[in-house]
Amino acid sequence: MWLFLGLGAIIFALLNLASKVNDKKTQWYRFISLSLTTLTLYDFYLDGAKRVINEDWSALMDSMPTLSGMLLFCVVASILINSVSLFKKNN
Repeated sequence: MWLFLGLGAIIFALLNLASKVNDKKTQWYRFISLSLTTLTLYDFYLDGAKRVINEDWSALMDSMPTLSGMLLFCVVASILINSVSLFKKNN
């Protein structure tokens, strides 16, 4: 689930950037993207907590290194793309 939320955050960040280029209002896209980024982080840690509660240590050792790298990519991409539209000067 967290992967879909992270990809959704990046998609809305790209929509935010496209709207800014076309001089349209972007605050809703930015809000949705940053909200999805937050939900992605929450879902990722919830998944890890469930594995700890179930004492599924082998699943944690197998999945966390890969998942944390993909999570980092989704979060950084969302933040960078949203920051471009935030700091772009209007003509």
